[in-house]
Amino acid sequence: MDIEQVRKVARLARLELSDADLAIMAQQLSAILDYVDQLKALDTEVVEPMAHPLPLQNVFRPDEPGQSLAVDEALRNAPSRVGDFFGVPAVLDVSE
Repeated sequence: MDIEQVRKVARLARLELSDADLAIMAQQLSAILDYVDQLKALDTEVVEPMAHPLPLQNVFRPDEPGQSLAVDEALRNAPSRVGDFFGVPAVLDVSE
């Protein structure tokens, strides 16, 4: 990539780069594009498309109902409490 192409990409990405940074980015982006060209040369016809290279499985526990905390226990460390609820600052103007 030349400096003007890098300048255009930087502008599209809303990046402000110095002239020295533009030169460095030109070298680095050229190296990345050269590597992508190497990857394009590989024959991938027999490679199965995949989302991840390792076999993964769902690690979540089953969603089953359980015992809830008592109100006093749930609110024990609350910085502010209003009755049986967490006290929080108002975020809406109630006069509207």
